[in-house]
Order: sequence, then C-alpha cells, then structure tokens
Amino acid sequence: MQLKKAYLITAFVAVTIIALLYGISPTWYAATFLGITDLNPNVAHILRAVTGLYLALAAFWLYSAFDHKYRNTAVLTTILFAGGLAAGRCVSLIVDGQPAPVLLIYGAMEFAVVLIGYWVLRLPER
Repeated sequence: MQLKKAYLITAFVAVTIIALLYGISPTWYAATFLGITDLNPNVAHILRAVTGLYLALAAFWLYSAFDHKYRNTAVLTTILFAGGLAAGRCVSLIVDGQPAPVLLIYGAMEFAVVLIGYWVLRLPER
C-alpha cells in the first residue's frame, strides 16, 4: 500500500475514534478523562459540534486515500488540522496552565502528525 494512502487511512481511524469518544457522550468523556463531573450543556454542545467537524475531515481523508487527485490536499489538511490544534494547546499551556494528562498526550500526537504529515507530503506520487 502506498504510504500516503496508509497515512490518510490511519488519520481517518485515529480522528474518528477520538471524535466519537467525546462526541457520543460528552458527559462520560469529561468525567472519565478530564475529571469534570458536572458538564455544562453549552460545553457538551461545543464538543458535539467539534465531533461533526472532525468526522467531516476524517471522511475527506478516507475518500482521498482512494482518490489520488485529492491525496496531497488531504495530507496537507491533516497537517493544518493537527498544527492548528497543537498551536491552540501551546497558547492554552501558557495562558491557562497545565491541562489533564490526556490533553497533553493529544498535543504530543498532534505535533507528531505535523512532522510525519510534512514528511509524507514531500514523498513523490507513485
């Protein structure tokens, strides 16, 4: 399997799992991973909306894995997606302080996606 295709399929799977974890039951996710036992309905609403955004991008990545015409664009969007999240997390670390450990793990994963995605983007098409 071509590396760009495998990368996009992996991005689809990872983002879909993460999105569904907090999108299906924001209350469970917040209590289990963030220690928040009383989730405000507005925050739950935002989490579910973000889930929709994540799933839409993930669907594009999966589609592009099987259509070479969009493959490089899709890899670029994974870099922008993860880079934007990582940048926001860096600002939050400075302004808000240290978050829950799972959010630090997400940040490390996002930073890795930027580096790996850039490497994959530069690979020639086969």
